[in-house]
Amino acid sequence: MDTAVGGGRRTRPHPPADRVRRLLWLGLLGAAVVALWLRMLASEPHLPLHLHDAGGGRLTLLAGSDAATLPAAGQRLQALVLPDGRRLAASPALLPHSPRWVADDAARQDLLALRSWLGQALRQPQVLAQFDGGLQLAVAPRPRGLGGLGALCWAVCALALALYLAAAVALLAQPGRAAQLYMGLAVAQCLNLLLIAAGSLPGLGVPAGLEQADLAWRLTLDLVTAAGLVHVLLLYPRRHPWSRPLAPLAWAVALSTLVWLLVGQQAGLWWWAQGVLLLAGLAAALVLRRRRGQPRHPLARLLQRLVLAATATLLLSSLALALAGDESRIPGPLAALGALAWTVFLASLLMLGPFLSRSRQVLREFALLAGVSTVAASLTLLFLAIFGLHPLAALGLALVVSLGVYLAARPWVLQQLAGPGPRNAERMFDSVYRAARALEQSPDEAVQQLGTLLREVFDPLEVARSQRSASRVRVAADGTTLVVPVPQLPGQPSGALVLRHAQQGRRLFTQADGLLCERLLEQLGRAVAYDRAVEHGRAEERARIAQDLHDDIGARLLTLMYKAPNEEIEEYIRHTLQDLKTLTRGLAAGNQRLSHAAAEWKADITQRLNAAGCSLHWSFSADRDITLTAVQWSGLTRVLRELVNNIITHAQASQVEISVHFDRGRLALQVSDDGIGQQPAAWAHGLGLGGVRKRVKLLGGQVGWEVRTPQGIRCSVQAPLSPGSGEPPPR
Repeated sequence: MDTAVGGGRRTRPHPPADRVRRLLWLGLLGAAVVALWLRMLASEPHLPLHLHDAGGGRLTLLAGSDAATLPAAGQRLQALVLPDGRRLAASPALLPHSPRWVADDAARQDLLALRSWLGQALRQPQVLAQFDGGLQLAVAPRPRGLGGLGALCWAVCALALALYLAAAVALLAQPGRAAQLYMGLAVAQCLNLLLIAAGSLPGLGVPAGLEQADLAWRLTLDLVTAAGLVHVLLLYPRRHPWSRPLAPLAWAVALSTLVWLLVGQQAGLWWWAQGVLLLAGLAAALVLRRRRGQPRHPLARLLQRLVLAATATLLLSSLALALAGDESRIPGPLAALGALAWTVFLASLLMLGPFLSRSRQVLREFALLAGVSTVAASLTLLFLAIFGLHPLAALGLALVVSLGVYLAARPWVLQQLAGPGPRNAERMFDSVYRAARALEQSPDEAVQQLGTLLREVFDPLEVARSQRSASRVRVAADGTTLVVPVPQLPGQPSGALVLRHAQQGRRLFTQADGLLCERLLEQLGRAVAYDRAVEHGRAEERARIAQDLHDDIGARLLTLMYKAPNEEIEEYIRHTLQDLKTLTRGLAAGNQRLSHAAAEWKADITQRLNAAGCSLHWSFSADRDITLTAVQWSGLTRVLRELVNNIITHAQASQVEISVHFDRGRLALQVSDDGIGQQPAAWAHGLGLGGVRKRVKLLGGQVGWEVRTPQGIRCSVQAPLSPGSGEPPPR
C-alpha cells in the first residue's frame, strides 16, 4: 500500500523537470521525423491526375492541379502511354490502395506490377493520358509540394505523431519493461500510419522505394505489433505466471510467419497474415483473463474488452475484404477506407490504453467513433458483396447499423470510465455530516470514519491505511488505486487511505473520482469547522448561563441562607447552593473526562447521604477514560441526583450502593438501597421518575427498577456513551 502512496517505481523515477526535458526532446525528435517524412513526400514526383471511381471499372478525371488537364475534366480515362509506346489500361487499381490489404494473390501481383509501371512512368519526361472521344493530354510528372499532399495525409501523420507522444509520456511516467515494449509497438504503428499517409496521396504514383517494399514493410510492422501486444499484456497490468516462455513464443511465431511469407511468397499470404493477427488478438485476450483464485482486476478486465473489440473489428474488416474481392461493382476507395478505419481504431486504442483513468472525453469519443467507422466501412463492403446493393444504399444501411452500435456501446464505455453514479443529495449530506460529527467528537477514529464515507461513495474492494502522508488526492496504479489523505487533526498522525478497485473491481478510478473525493474532503473540513464553531458557541453560552446563575441566583440564595428563620431552612438552602455550585461548574466546564465526573458524583452524593444519615458504598471501573459531552454529563448528573433524592425522601434507607462501570462503549449504572420501597411497577412516575426515564432515553439507554432481596429497591441504567451519543438530533 505504501508503494501506491509514495509513487514507488520499479526503476528510480526522474525529477519532474528532468521528465519534462526528456519529453520535450522526444517530442522534437518525433516532430522532426514526421516533418522530414512530409518533406520527402512533397518532393517526390507524381502524375497530377485526380481520378474518381465512377463504378463499373470506369475512372473519370476530376479537376487536376495542372491547367493542362482542365479540358479533360469529367472524361473517362482509357489508358496511360509511355514515350516508348508501352500502354497501361485504366482500372480502379490506379487509385491509392496498398497491396497489404488485397486478399487475392493474383490481384496483389497485378497491383505490384502496376506500381512498378507507374514508377517507370514517373521517371519519364511526360506521359500521354488517353480519354474517351480521342482526347489525349501530355502530363509531365512533378513534385506535389506540401500543399498538394492532401488533408488525409496530414491527418494521418498528425495521428502518428500523437500516438508517438502518448507512448513517450507513458514511458517517462512509469519506466520499465512493459513501457518499453509499449513504446516499441506504438512506434511500429506510427511507421504504419506514415506508410498509409504515403499511400493516400492524391494523384498517381507512390514515392520511390515503396512500390514493392510497401507490402513487406507493412506486413512486418503489423506482425511486430501483434507480438509486442501479447508481450506487453503478459507483463501489464499484472505479470502472467507463464510470461517467460509465452513471450518468446509469441515473437517466434510472428517472426517465423513473416520470414515464411516474404521469402517464400506463399499462396494465401493475406489469409495467413490476417490469421496470425486474429490469433494474436485472441491470445492477448486470454492473457488478460482472470485465473481461478485471482482477485478481479478492473484494468485487466477493461483492457481485455478493448482487445476483443479490436479483434472483432479486424475480423469483420477481413471478412468484408475477403468477400468483396476485386469485383468491379465495389468502389476501390471503400476497400482502402476499411483498412484505414481499422488502423486508426487500433491507434486510438493504443493511445487510450495507458491513460484509461486520466483520458479526457474527447479521446474516448475518438476511439469509439473510429471503431464505429470501421464497422460502417466493413458493413458497406459486405452489403455490396453479398446483396449487390447500390453503393449509396449500402452505405446508408451500414451507417444506420453503425449508429445503433454507437448508441449501444457509448453508455458502456462511459460507465467503464466515468465516476460514481449520481447519489441522493440527502444521503450524501447525511454521510458527510455523520463523518464530520464523528471526526470532531472522536479524532482518534478519523481514519475509520473517513473510510466508511469513502466505502459508501466508491464501493471499493479494499480500503487500507498507509503511514505515508499524501498531500492531495490522486489516482495511482493506472486507475486501480485512489490515494486519499487523512484530514490533519490536532494530535493525530498524518497518513493516507488507499482504495483499490472501485465498485467491487468493475471499473477504474478516474480523475472525476479524484475531483469528487477532493470536494468531499473539502466539505468534510467545512462541516468539522462549522461544528467546532457551533460547539464553541454552545460552550460560551453555557459559561454565560453558569456565570449568571452563580452571580445572581447564588447571591440571592446566600442572602436567604443568612436570613433563614431556623436551622432547617438554612440547611435546605445550603444544599440548594451546593447543587447550584455543582450545576454551574459542570456547565462552565463543558466536556470533561468520565473519571473526573465520577469523582464529583461521589463527593456530592457522599455529602448529601451523610447529611441524611446514610452510608455510601461506591464502585467505579472503566476500560478506558472517555470524554463526556455537556449533554451526557448533565443527563447522568441529574439522573444520579434524582435517584439519590428519592432514596433520601421516600426510602428511609440506611445504606446506599452505587456502581458505575464503563466497558466497550456502554455505561452500566446501578443504585441500590435497603429502604422500605416495594412494587416499583405500581409507582406513579411524576416529575422525578418521569424525568429519569426521559433523560436516560435522550442518552439512548434504558432504565428499570426491581425489588432487592431482602429489602430495598435497585435501579439499573444502561446507556451507550460513544462520542456524540448524547447530542440532540439535527433539525
